[in-house]
Amino acid sequence: MNTMISSPVVANELPSTPHYTRPTFLMCPPKFYDVDYVINPWMAGNLHRPSRDVAFAQWNGLYQHLKTMADIKLLHAREHAPDMVFVAHTAVVNHGIAAISSFAHAQRQPEEKYLREWFKEAGFLLWDTPRETAFEGEGDALFDGEGRMLWAAHGVRTCLHSHRHLADAWHTRLTALHLIDPRFYHLDTCFAPLANGFVMYFPEAFDVESRAKIEAAYPAEKRIIVTEEDATHFACNVINIGQNVVMHQLSHSDLPDRLMDQGFEVTQLALGEFLKGGGAAKSLALRLSDLDVTNGL
Repeated sequence: MNTMISSPVVANELPSTPHYTRPTFLMCPPKFYDVDYVINPWMAGNLHRPSRDVAFAQWNGLYQHLKTMADIKLLHAREHAPDMVFVAHTAVVNHGIAAISSFAHAQRQPEEKYLREWFKEAGFLLWDTPRETAFEGEGDALFDGEGRMLWAAHGVRTCLHSHRHLADAWHTRLTALHLIDPRFYHLDTCFAPLANGFVMYFPEAFDVESRAKIEAAYPAEKRIIVTEEDATHFACNVINIGQNVVMHQLSHSDLPDRLMDQGFEVTQLALGEFLKGGGAAKSLALRLSDLDVTNGL
């Protein structure tokens, strides 16, 4: 199916689209991964420093672990797109609709056509973002743990004007958050909605108004605050599947214990080669299944 949509639709009006009965993610092997340029603060000082062999071993560790609890689809890597491994930045997916990114930097814009082709072949409906409207997929737009509303960031990569366009894809409520620290250039570096109504976040990445929005949406007992040290080790860049949280390994941190105290099962994996490019676990896997399937709601 090569259907594109340019007007809002709701789930019960959709033609036949992929329906996954198990948690399902898209991943892209790091065959050509490297830091070839600097488009975020984490890349500075790391040009050509990642080891491709180590990166592949770390990616494979994540891939093999996710396969124990989810189905994984694979996207072919492309030689002139070293950041394609961070596939979660390329789209947001829900109810068979894939909202394709419109990357702010020219270096990542070639990825868009490869994702568009993959989603077409897989039968998704495409929601294309206008070229002049910067939007960077799950990097900057995340559904809450129940899939009822979107949190979307602006201020570094994604522009505020994209939010209305994005919300129209699913006729859903969207809450805008303003990122103010360039280190946290994407929402998924400092904010993670989790199952059972929890959220994990680094407050100082947001302006005062945005912090108030988060506090209004989540009661204090559901807010898991991340320290600056943990945030700069991408502690919020996690994959959440039901009670399972998969994250980059943290040293001398009580965050995994705090998550386990809330009933989550935490797996820490070495993903340090990808921190050099500005991503960790969440950036390496794009959710394809609906939230009620992914989190077993």
